[in-house]
Amino acid sequence: MTVKTFRIIRAMNRALVLVSSLVALSAQLRAAVPPAEQLLPDDTLGLITFPDWEKASAYLRQSPPGQLWHDPALRQFREHFEKQFKEDVAAPLERELGIKLADYAGLIQGQITFAVTQNGWDGASEKKPALTLLIDTQNKSDQLKGLLALLKKKWVDSGKQIKAEKIRGVEFTTLLLNRDDLGGALKKVFPSAEASPAQPDKTEEGKDVFEITFGQSESLLIAGNSLKVLEKILIRQAGGSVGVLAEQASYEANHSAMFRDALAFGWVHFKPLYEILLRQTTAAGRGPSGANPLGVPPDKALAATGLGGLKTIGFKLGGNNNEGTLAEVFLGVPESDRQGLFKILAMEAKESAPPPFVPADATKFSRWRLNGQKAYATLESMLASIMPELASILQMSLDMAGKEKDPNFDLKKDLIGNLGDDFVIVEKKPRSSSLADLGSPPELILIGSPNAEKLANALKATASILPVTSGDAGLNEREFLGRKVYSMTLPSNPSPDGSKPINRTFNFAASGGYVALSDDVALLEEFLRSAESTGKSLRETEGLAEAAQKTGGLNTGFFAFENQRETWRSSFEALKTSNAQLDRLLSLTEKLGTDQGAENVKEWLDVRLLPPFDKVAKYFHFMVYSGSASANGLSWKAFLPTPPAAR
Repeated sequence: MTVKTFRIIRAMNRALVLVSSLVALSAQLRAAVPPAEQLLPDDTLGLITFPDWEKASAYLRQSPPGQLWHDPALRQFREHFEKQFKEDVAAPLERELGIKLADYAGLIQGQITFAVTQNGWDGASEKKPALTLLIDTQNKSDQLKGLLALLKKKWVDSGKQIKAEKIRGVEFTTLLLNRDDLGGALKKVFPSAEASPAQPDKTEEGKDVFEITFGQSESLLIAGNSLKVLEKILIRQAGGSVGVLAEQASYEANHSAMFRDALAFGWVHFKPLYEILLRQTTAAGRGPSGANPLGVPPDKALAATGLGGLKTIGFKLGGNNNEGTLAEVFLGVPESDRQGLFKILAMEAKESAPPPFVPADATKFSRWRLNGQKAYATLESMLASIMPELASILQMSLDMAGKEKDPNFDLKKDLIGNLGDDFVIVEKKPRSSSLADLGSPPELILIGSPNAEKLANALKATASILPVTSGDAGLNEREFLGRKVYSMTLPSNPSPDGSKPINRTFNFAASGGYVALSDDVALLEEFLRSAESTGKSLRETEGLAEAAQKTGGLNTGFFAFENQRETWRSSFEALKTSNAQLDRLLSLTEKLGTDQGAENVKEWLDVRLLPPFDKVAKYFHFMVYSGSASANGLSWKAFLPTPPAAR
């Protein structure tokens, strides 16, 4: 072989390698699925997405809750829960749908997104919002293709109704399920769902059906109930020109500020939702007068809340396992549009750190720099805008309150006029392990005032005219460390264990620029002695200042702290002592009318199998959260530092 021939062969090999590399790179670029905001239509009302499921799931597995769930100490509880969940939910669904959930769980590699699109919905016509699910399987697209083909074959063989669709050259399948198919599978969890179903679609035979269309475009699994929306997603995925969510200025502002580094995030376009809600409430206000006995115009009540100024809602989850988890909620209500409730919620940028007198053994603490007088004025204005007659009656009642006992008493001037801009709540661990104490830990409320003594006297005068202070009990007054302490007996509460009722007292006193209120007289006296205390303060807690910086610092106007190790210790003890605490956790399902569903969930959560708390205490630490206001909106952030033993 001549040198010239050798050079030609070597050049050809290099060219072949280059072409192969370009082909591989082209395939990778072609297969890359755009992020959710680049795929979803521009009329998207809301979405929840994990941009990278592999990254997020790895984080969750290594997080303290993930480590706790897989700790050997929790094995019996975990295995019982998983067994019951599989029997009551997973297995019936698998039978009805002809699938094995485990086969599909491993397919999620990239993003997983659920979205709601307006799709012409206006709240008045028969048009409905569109629901869409996107799952990126990345290098498991061949596996997805095989599973979908097998699934369609099973459905056809079992006699299920399906329709074949073709959108932009991509094959889609529409499954028509009787609502009873899904309802039967889930009736043990939601037993009342069959009693009051939503208005269903109808087949030609008049049967109630639920339709879902799904298909695979490259590595992307797309499912939804609107062919129009699915087509828009395909156009965008192929690089076509169609309006997408990322082009919405309201979304992009939130994305740039919050979502870029998020493990998971969600977004709601509230403005169109408010417009639909306002349209519906206005129409409701034109109905028969008997439907609105108070005569309050629904549209005025809605407008007075200030919801019309809320443009967007954003929330995200982020962080890393070496430092901790950060969560944030943002309400996009610009300062110029802030009215009603949002005007009250807007925090003034003032010091919100724990005052020196808050002890280190406090389990919960919060401090809100709310201007009490301005907040009351806003509430008064809201009421006047809704119903001026009712506002006048309220004003007259305030003017007359207490006049029969003291003609010089002015409730609004003496009480509201002495409110400051500092509200503090301190909670300590329960006094004992009894069910009554576990359910009602000591709590102290502090109201800042430019003249705390006058505010306390106003509270005294107000309390003296309340029905609960009438009779022999009345309002008692005593001296403690030179301070006047006022106490009155409150109506008894039923005991959690069914024993004799619990007697309660309401106590308050003025000290150090605050009026302190508590139903735990020992905690109130501890506050009154705080000037003499030399103990450690909460603000000296190791790591608290550093954690606070993750949420914006200690001068945002709102700051809170929770010692989760102690609060969860109490919860563990309460759960293992009585099912009453579990009943509280499941009260939402009971309020929704699914009492039997709550009983079934209690079967899954067998609290008797929980280990002693000390065996899992290392997974719990503390949490801080703060609130702040900017020209663009209101923000709340929470940070959970990773416990040292769980890093």
